Amino acid sequence: MTFLLSLMLFLHIVGVAVIVGTWIYTMKTPTVTVSQFWAAVLMLVTGLVMVGIREMSGGHDSLNFAKIGVKFVILLVVLVAAFIGMRKTQRGEPVSTGLAHAVGGMALINAAVAVFW
Repeated sequence: MTFLLSLMLFLHIVGVAVIVGTWIYTMKTPTVTVSQFWAAVLMLVTGLVMVGIREMSGGHDSLNFAKIGVKFVILLVVLVAAFIGMRKTQRGEPVSTGLAHAVGGMALINAAVAVFW
């Protein structure tokens, strides 16, 4: 179980890196890419699996459910914004600067919550 938990954490961090890295890379002409949406999905799935593994292993005493709830809500905002931005990109419509920055900025905030809370 330790290896699986470590693998899920690694993939979760890769998801954050893809979202924030793409956001920084496209900072001059802000947009939302398909990879950002799928990275948000990856973060959601791996986050849920990590909580499930910790619950099954009896480590729920050390789980901070308030922190998990806040991170979940922030991730849902990232996921919805990334989906809307991805659909606009696929249709050839311009993606608003605010939407593009919401995806990257909220993912960065989510990482900060994970580290500092």
